[in-house]
Amino acid sequence: MRWTDLGAACPLYTVTADDGIYWASSARALAPLTDVAKLRGNADLSGVLKRLPGLLSHATNHAHALGAPRAWAMVAEAYSTVYWLAARHRWMGLAELAVLKQRLAAERADPLTAAVAARDHAGTFLNSGDFAGGLAIVDRAITQAESSTQGRDKSLSLGVLHLRGMTLAGRMGDKAEAERHKIAAWRMVEEFPYEVDLHGIQFGPENTAIHVVATSADLEQHRDALKVMDDLSRRTLTLPATRIGPLHMNVARAKLALRDRDGALESLVNAWDAAPQMAKVHPTSQELMRVLISLHKRSNPLLVKLAKKAGVSV
Repeated sequence: MRWTDLGAACPLYTVTADDGIYWASSARALAPLTDVAKLRGNADLSGVLKRLPGLLSHATNHAHALGAPRAWAMVAEAYSTVYWLAARHRWMGLAELAVLKQRLAAERADPLTAAVAARDHAGTFLNSGDFAGGLAIVDRAITQAESSTQGRDKSLSLGVLHLRGMTLAGRMGDKAEAERHKIAAWRMVEEFPYEVDLHGIQFGPENTAIHVVATSADLEQHRDALKVMDDLSRRTLTLPATRIGPLHMNVARAKLALRDRDGALESLVNAWDAAPQMAKVHPTSQELMRVLISLHKRSNPLLVKLAKKAGVSV
């Protein structure tokens, strides 16, 4: 996977004569994937669900017709979106099937696509609580990416893998391992002063900082999490709702741990405002709601507003 414009909102594939790929320059071929990517970025879960069957059919037929690596990368990206949607809803059986299909397509695509497939594969272990198993997948994928990629593709592959590794290590409570992945991820960020957002691949300084907030909360380094959030709040974030919503949820976790109930509630409201469909099904959001309702002994306008959105009685 090569870029002709890394700093653009949607980097363009370079069409090369050696592999005979022409679909990347075709708006008709890319349109379904681009449309679903926008819905995913907006955390429009219902919109993604409606469009996925058509996208999978389109991408699969296109790949079988062309047989080209980049056409199979399109299939892998489609199944990555299936995994994303299934993971949000905790449909674990579908998530595991999706990453299997994604990995099979990635084997016929390119090394960067394979790295993203490994990230999502490790994500199924994260969702099931097998953090050590997920880290083993990440480590193998990092070794593979080191030898199979080069240039910006290498930095991007390693970057997304180290972010997954940091998350897994944080959930496992391994501070040293989380720090190792965090340092490596920041090193990869040096290649990307601006966020890269390409059909489910998001990497750059903002996304890395958002992962640091979440991992700091997992490691009970709550003041560190809020410090990173304070730094982020001084800039205009460019990441889509699908990343901003979880950011506010993790900030709410940190504030609640520090006994700032009102601040936690405000951050949870921000998460709902940014990504309401995601907040409604996300386990972190649901748990925060339950805790805040149990702690508040009197009516709170923000809590009442949030509970109404969630359909929960206060």
